[in-house]
Amino acid sequence: MSKNFVLENNIEIPAIGTGPGIPKPGSRWKWVDVIPFLGRYGNAVICRINNRINQRKWVERLAESLKMGYRLIDYSSAYGNEQLLKKAIKKSGLQREDIFIVSRAANKDQYNHCVRESFMASLKKIGVDYLDLYMFHWPVTDHYIDTYKEIERLYKEGLVKAIGVCNCHQHHLEAIMKECEIVPMVNEFEVHPLFTQKPLIQFCKDHNIHVIAYTPLARNDDRLRSNLILRGIAQKYNKSIYQVILRWDIQNGLTPIPRSSNVERNRQNFDIFDFELTDDEMKAIDSININSRLRYDSDNLDFHSIG
Repeated sequence: MSKNFVLENNIEIPAIGTGPGIPKPGSRWKWVDVIPFLGRYGNAVICRINNRINQRKWVERLAESLKMGYRLIDYSSAYGNEQLLKKAIKKSGLQREDIFIVSRAANKDQYNHCVRESFMASLKKIGVDYLDLYMFHWPVTDHYIDTYKEIERLYKEGLVKAIGVCNCHQHHLEAIMKECEIVPMVNEFEVHPLFTQKPLIQFCKDHNIHVIAYTPLARNDDRLRSNLILRGIAQKYNKSIYQVILRWDIQNGLTPIPRSSNVERNRQNFDIFDFELTDDEMKAIDSININSRLRYDSDNLDFHSIG
């Protein structure tokens, strides 16, 4: 099976990506726990040092992911630290054209009507002159249509190769298709065996909208780790249940975005192209669904509270 899918505009998108997340901030100790005579200043210095150490580890992990075969980096301006992507890409030794960089407009950009400014800032921070895929992070009420129109303009100017949306239900997509010129090429939303989202996926497929699946491993949910169906299939192929789930995603035509800070787990997540699930096994995994959403629902969300 190919390690790429093809979007509506014939741009290739990797079949699996990495969601590097946000560099973990350094711990903040009480000043009495630091060398006493340094006081609060000592605390601040240690925190800055710890933050730099964690950022360096984050860059090294992302660079290692690229070296082991990942080509799609799923990021957002809401995460901050976009300049670290530039360091990781340089450290990987890969050429810009070999990496599929995804970013998203944050909610605050939509509220402040500065999507274009945020996009241009992202280019500068990452050190590139285009992005491969640009979307908005959430369909912010009364703003997401205008935001998408601005994203369309960036696409027409050649600053991004493909455009899409995130966390959109069918009614969001229908509103965009009614008001805008370009049907989104991608919709990124939560998908995993506990929450298969079959109706929304089918709607996307009917309109040639590729699906990126985030939280594909359900945050290591015990209901998956202990599932007998997944355990049985994993044993048959001598794979982990996580590899089986990611393979299920890809055979469903989705691009999963797993995230792990463990190098070996990251390597295993990518090692899913040497086996194929049967139709019966695919249906068995489908049957695990209990409509258990683990992340936010864009129809019941205070968009000011998240990125």
